[in-house]
Amino acid sequence: MGRKTIYIAGHTGLIGSAALRRFGSDETYQVLTATHRDLELRDAGAVERFFRSNTPDFVILAAGKVGGILENKTFPADFISNNLAIQLNVLSAAQRTGVQKLVLFASSCMYPRECPQPMTEDHLFSGTPEPTSMAYAVSKMAGMQLCLAYNQQYGGNRFIPVIPNSVYGPNDNFDPDKGHVLSALMRRFHQAKTTGADNVVLWGSGTPKREFIHADDLANACALLLETDTSDLRLPINVGSGRDLNIKDLAELVADAVGYHGKIEWDVQKPDGAPRKLLDSSRLHAKGWRAHIELRDGVNDTYTWYQDNVKTTEAIS
Repeated sequence: MGRKTIYIAGHTGLIGSAALRRFGSDETYQVLTATHRDLELRDAGAVERFFRSNTPDFVILAAGKVGGILENKTFPADFISNNLAIQLNVLSAAQRTGVQKLVLFASSCMYPRECPQPMTEDHLFSGTPEPTSMAYAVSKMAGMQLCLAYNQQYGGNRFIPVIPNSVYGPNDNFDPDKGHVLSALMRRFHQAKTTGADNVVLWGSGTPKREFIHADDLANACALLLETDTSDLRLPINVGSGRDLNIKDLAELVADAVGYHGKIEWDVQKPDGAPRKLLDSSRLHAKGWRAHIELRDGVNDTYTWYQDNVKTTEAIS
């Protein structure tokens, strides 16, 4: 039996690079990638030509526009339009060219802002998502529903929407204005340590709770979903570590990993976002998957990667 060809869209980003590490080290796969310069995923014609030329067996759709609270509030039109276009183009091309399985990454921000905890997949559409990320949430809902619609109309569970909680790890976006909370904190504390700042002011109250999953754990979940029979799996499917903590504790953990010992202050006039987001991942657990990377270990490893790969001048700019 020959190797399976797997196309990883967004292979330079946080999740895509983890998928590249996972599948690139597995001799049963032939990995296919394309840079943004080589393939514009918002161009339907270009995507169609790429799929017809390369005929991948599997697809990991990790490309898209992502960001933190500030960027979501500032550029909502970009978030919804870019993600809708990418998802529609890739899924429709995959359907027409006979892709065997495709994994699409939805988002935990699709869940209602006020939601029973832990959140099960059945809670989707039972309330209104957090307003600060509404455009992104709607785009991910659309991508998820497109997967389910293709499965319903054409049969099988070929298109698998997964809902990870806050993902972190190497190749994350560490911009304090554009990144997610963990990576943004890491950059802020690194900058404060480098400049000798006495204090760091962070947004919100620090009381919301968040669940984090390392990108490598998520990549292993994707491998399981591609390699096992998912015909009877109820979709979508949550992917989380099963443990959460409040943002204050997260900030202290990240500050400790960075080695910043100054004062941490909180600007309570800034938004918090949803009060808690903990996923119920029992559907995936039933398939035999568990997260294995402890948060402290993952944060320490991520900071080591950050120091090795981000220039000091960029980190304090």
